[in-house]
Amino acid sequence: MAIETVGVVGAGQMGNGIAHVLALAGYQVQLTDVNQDALTAAIALIDKNLERQVAREKITAGEKAAAMGRITTTLKLTDLGPSDLIIEAATERETVKQAIFEDLIPHLKPETILTSNTSSISITRLASRTDRPEKFMGFHFMNPVPVMQLVELIRGIATDQSTFEACLKVVENIGKTAASAEDFPAFIVNRILMPMINEAVYTLYEGVGSVKSIDESMKLGANHPMGPLELADFIGLDTCLAIMNVLHDGLADTKYRPCPLLTKYVEAGWLGRKTGRGFYDYRGDTPVPTR
Repeated sequence: MAIETVGVVGAGQMGNGIAHVLALAGYQVQLTDVNQDALTAAIALIDKNLERQVAREKITAGEKAAAMGRITTTLKLTDLGPSDLIIEAATERETVKQAIFEDLIPHLKPETILTSNTSSISITRLASRTDRPEKFMGFHFMNPVPVMQLVELIRGIATDQSTFEACLKVVENIGKTAASAEDFPAFIVNRILMPMINEAVYTLYEGVGSVKSIDESMKLGANHPMGPLELADFIGLDTCLAIMNVLHDGLADTKYRPCPLLTKYVEAGWLGRKTGRGFYDYRGDTPVPTR
């Protein structure tokens, strides 16, 4: 099927980036959230990020205006019903995602493709709770969406070939590269990345190095653009912990046990950049290590 209209559920850091790249590629996008402030902030951020692309001569002012004109917002989830494709980008909690799909299903067209931007949750299990497991798959963007070139496409056990091909076409149209991943805990990127971040937290927890020395070691010693603790703060420590728990529960291997220090930071509400504190304190002019 030809996809022309896309519904995006969730206007947070992933949802607004997904809306941005889809609208710029010519898709009609409807963005929904439970919070009007989140929708207002998302539109302002999309406008700002598109303006940055104009300033860098990546796009023209006309292309920016056209993209902004293709995005509409709504507080009613069911307004997304007529969409050809729906990308759920809500919080990384399975019960929340299941509730969203449950509410959407009675309002969908028979041919609508349902996808989730989940970074770790079983696509097969999410799909099984819907009326269309063959038209359901994982559509996992990387953060920040306008910048990162990869999209993981994850087939559940029931996903059919035409659904995969339709989603692959969308990835190609937005100018990104698709990696096809099997439906196992955390897929490809986070299966490799999160244990590295967790090991960096263990290295801090055991006193092997400080926040500063761990991050500098990986930036200068392994040529990583960001240190693992800085990256964890950027992703969100709650998200890192959730993915480690999915790996630990799903694979039953002690090497995926979340570091107790990571759990402690999340318990404290120190979730990284989004809360002003994580492994660094962001409340001043420059980030300062918290340990």
